[in-house]
Amino acid sequence: MQDLDIQAIVKAVLAEIQTFEGATVDAAQPAGTADSDDLNIDLDDPTLPEARQRPGIEKPINPDGLRALMAATPARIGVGRSGPRPRTAASLLFLADHGVTQDALMHEVDPNLLEELGLFSVESQAADRQTYLKRPDLGRKLTEAAKAVLRDRCTKTPDVQIFVGDGLSGAAIDHNLRQIMPVLQQGLSSAGLSMGTPFFVKNARVGLLNDVNGIVDAKVCAILIGERPGLARAQSMSIYLGYRPRPESTDANRDAICNIYEGGLNPLEAGAHAVQLIQRMIRDRASGVELKLV
Repeated sequence: MQDLDIQAIVKAVLAEIQTFEGATVDAAQPAGTADSDDLNIDLDDPTLPEARQRPGIEKPINPDGLRALMAATPARIGVGRSGPRPRTAASLLFLADHGVTQDALMHEVDPNLLEELGLFSVESQAADRQTYLKRPDLGRKLTEAAKAVLRDRCTKTPDVQIFVGDGLSGAAIDHNLRQIMPVLQQGLSSAGLSMGTPFFVKNARVGLLNDVNGIVDAKVCAILIGERPGLARAQSMSIYLGYRPRPESTDANRDAICNIYEGGLNPLEAGAHAVQLIQRMIRDRASGVELKLV
């Protein structure tokens, strides 16, 4: 294709864009030299709430019903199509939300938050984040140095041992810990249950419950941990609990309170629910599948 043909195509495209934006292109102006003050091809921020709830379907049969349906779920519905492909706004929103997910996976919990709540830190056997993501088994075990710290600093044989792990979203811990920890502490105290020394584990997996309770020997051991982030959902935290976890304990021996964040299960409500569940575990001496059979 000749250069003159390419320039003609570029000029025609710019003219169409600028006409759509309310501007015009000077026919005598060389292609590719349009005044940047007149040219605006930016889209609205697709991550804003109003943009998320804006239907992408042209001429829906029931516009009000579609908007109500979109407002009732975070699922990607009503986004519309451009031929066989998603619309540009939907594609950009997907990429932006995926970026939030990637950031959450690498996010480190704010050390000032841990200091504020009086949590000291230890580490799992996953030495760094890449190892943690590739070797889940290492995230379920404490290092020997971490075990030594827990033996030295943690109260032994409490009714309840609570600790915190970053999990797959440190952002979830930043988002929820300040609200939920006081509820747990006050709730357990009101229930007459003793609480062990809380602490934080870097690169943590749920299975750390077994290693931790092998040291502190609590009746109930619980970990507050960041959940696997969904698209633009990096704030979700869970509490996993078990009655006297042992080295052979599995997910079947545990209970979980999930989807904790403002917009999901409120952290204050989740803390109160956790205290009630802990009381039941201690009363029935069971957790997980066994608790459901009691």
